[in-house]
Amino acid sequence: MKSQTFEVSTGTRERVHDITRQCEEFARSCGGDGLLHVFVPHATAGVALLELGSGSDDDLLSLLSDLLPADDRWRHAHGSRGHGRSHVMPALIPPYASVPVLDGRLALGTWQSVAIVDLNVDNTERRVRLSFLSD
Repeated sequence: MKSQTFEVSTGTRERVHDITRQCEEFARSCGGDGLLHVFVPHATAGVALLELGSGSDDDLLSLLSDLLPADDRWRHAHGSRGHGRSHVMPALIPPYASVPVLDGRLALGTWQSVAIVDLNVDNTERRVRLSFLSD
């Protein structure tokens, strides 16, 4: 297994942040066939495989806002208003994803990208761990 980490600045607003380029570069450096595992070691962030641009990332944030409103209903209530919803989000968008790698290239669908989903406006820096598994 090969592994590396990198930092992502998600800023002070809810965000879907594209990390496809970093994943592609890591897979290419590992070469061959295997499995890329993407993991964010944070209780309030997730990893999603989805089409980005064309409004899809905004649609995802809108959906999460509808499902997990930023209001005062959350028992986990420190930080900004609605912070508790950020701790529930990884149950819907887990903090990991796996992507097949063929000949050093991500085997994503035509419109798929790898993204960090972050609703937590109190934590602006995220660490991402990429692990490449092969035989």
